[in-house]
Amino acid sequence: MGLLEDKVVLVNGGSQGVGAGIVQAAVREGATVVFTGRRAEIGEKLAADTGARFVRADLSDAAQARASVVQTVDAYGRVDCLVNAAGLTSRGSLLDTTPELFDAHIAINLRAPFFAMQAAVADMVARKAPGTVVNVISSAEHGGQPFLAPYVAAKAGLAGLTRNAAHAHRWDRVRINGLNIGWTDTEGEDATQRAFHGAGDDWLEQAAASQPMGKLGQVDEIADFVVFLLSDRSGVVTGSVIDWDQIVFGGLD
Repeated sequence: MGLLEDKVVLVNGGSQGVGAGIVQAAVREGATVVFTGRRAEIGEKLAADTGARFVRADLSDAAQARASVVQTVDAYGRVDCLVNAAGLTSRGSLLDTTPELFDAHIAINLRAPFFAMQAAVADMVARKAPGTVVNVISSAEHGGQPFLAPYVAAKAGLAGLTRNAAHAHRWDRVRINGLNIGWTDTEGEDATQRAFHGAGDDWLEQAAASQPMGKLGQVDEIADFVVFLLSDRSGVVTGSVIDWDQIVFGGLD
């Protein structure tokens, strides 16, 4: 028996990167999986490879974030687990962030999870059934680099929302947790390093050498941890925002 046997799992932002890793891990652990993404070609390929169901959605539209849950319930009768894995990481400081960039970060990194959670938890409560939510946040929510100002604002909001919603729905047996992931080896991070930081082909090797564990975070390791939090094996834990990183926050040399 897999950890998610007989569970219906929705992964928003699941077509690539960490989200795609979670889709693969959830399928492996026996779940019926629905995932969303904006690019049909990538999503349809992952669906074909895994047997998961792809729903094309632009999560910057709150209506489409809610609709992802509705479509899952329409297809399978319920949603047992929700993962909010979509993320926008474009750069901006306090001084150069435009209202448009700020709004884009809020839309993807905070508003979409809010309204997807709203719809998913409403389904769980209406059925009087337990459920789980995992929000993929970021260790940057603790403060982050100066060039991540709008990203940090949105992710810090998501951390607060995770705790608030977990407290509000603890008696409904809906467990809601978050994962503050650190610097992670994904295709999206590769594109970001090249676009915003002038990185060359050896950037990953150099980055890995600069980390205490000699590597960046790995998608499959994060995905396994998310599956554990979604599953009954994580017990009663709720309202936890876990630092999944090799930086010890508050530690000083």
